[in-house]
Amino acid sequence: MMIKEPNRKLILETGEEYPGYSFGAEKDKILEIVFNTSMAGYQEILSDPSYTDQAVVMTYPLIGNYGMAPEDYEAHILPIGALIVREYNDEPSNFRSTRTLADVMKAHGICGISGIDTRKLARSIRDRGSRKVMVTDLHTPRAEALEMLAGYEMPHNAVARVSTCVQWEAPAEKERFRVAAIDCGMKLNIVRSLNARGCHVTVLPWNTPVSVIESLQPDGVFLSNGPGDPADVQETIQTVKALLGKYPLFGICLGHQIISLAYGAKTYKLKFGHRGGNHPVKDLLTGRIEVTSQNHSYAVDPDSVQSTPLEITHINLLDRTVEGVRCVKDHVMSVQYHPESCPGPQDSAYLFDEFISMMEAAGKGAKDHA
Repeated sequence: MMIKEPNRKLILETGEEYPGYSFGAEKDKILEIVFNTSMAGYQEILSDPSYTDQAVVMTYPLIGNYGMAPEDYEAHILPIGALIVREYNDEPSNFRSTRTLADVMKAHGICGISGIDTRKLARSIRDRGSRKVMVTDLHTPRAEALEMLAGYEMPHNAVARVSTCVQWEAPAEKERFRVAAIDCGMKLNIVRSLNARGCHVTVLPWNTPVSVIESLQPDGVFLSNGPGDPADVQETIQTVKALLGKYPLFGICLGHQIISLAYGAKTYKLKFGHRGGNHPVKDLLTGRIEVTSQNHSYAVDPDSVQSTPLEITHINLLDRTVEGVRCVKDHVMSVQYHPESCPGPQDSAYLFDEFISMMEAAGKGAKDHA
């Protein structure tokens, strides 16, 4: 029996090297390395625009075993940089699967490395923080890679690259409300979740002018998830400022950060972020604990919220970070985590119902469009 030799490796900017085996595309890339603790959902992770420019370490040891199903993509594009796993399975057992994970990754230019000690690597990220990593050939000189890493600046235009370029419609079977959704890298299950509650969704580019949104006469405005630093999307922040108090607003993840910045709060980068489907969050309004799915590198500064009209509604029980805010007067609410997560915990799906209630309280609804 021939022993397979490693042919690819990771080199972190702090000098550590991790040899492994290639699957998917074989490209040299410099990315931000992060880890995800989900036990399932690698297809949804692969197609979540919030992972743009990132190399994702999966802490669950077996990846690829159920293949890829056409119905399970979260976006029409796959901008993730790389997937790093302990063991990769290229012979999926799933009647819904039509392609292997490696085939899809190769078609979309996504690098994969298996055979990595993902426990050690995840601990390193947890202890030393997210940082730059190069995915490269096994024989790339370490000194050369470290020089490239030191001189590389991570891009700051991620939202512009993943947002829709054109306005598009997602009608509901029984329309009750019309929602304008600003796409900063939106997952498709958000649209499906709104459709299921009678919302006709008009999806708009991230930099859509206020005048265009107002011309749609929406009952509510939704701010989506997305990649990168929320401070980079100043156009969206200014748009939200102009919309405050005019329409009910609901934001998720990056949308939560954008709403907070529009009110004058501040954000900061976390040491290694929150990614996975097992984060406990406390609803301060009810005392209820939710198990949540998360994916973000930035958080809202709780001290800065105190000088705004916002009220903190949710906190993370692991590190006490802000997980939700609201402004009752303006009919505005947002959460840092993902109530639409699929697959993932379903504890937070009620938040879409609260958005519906907010639009009803503001006197909005189908009657306005008769």
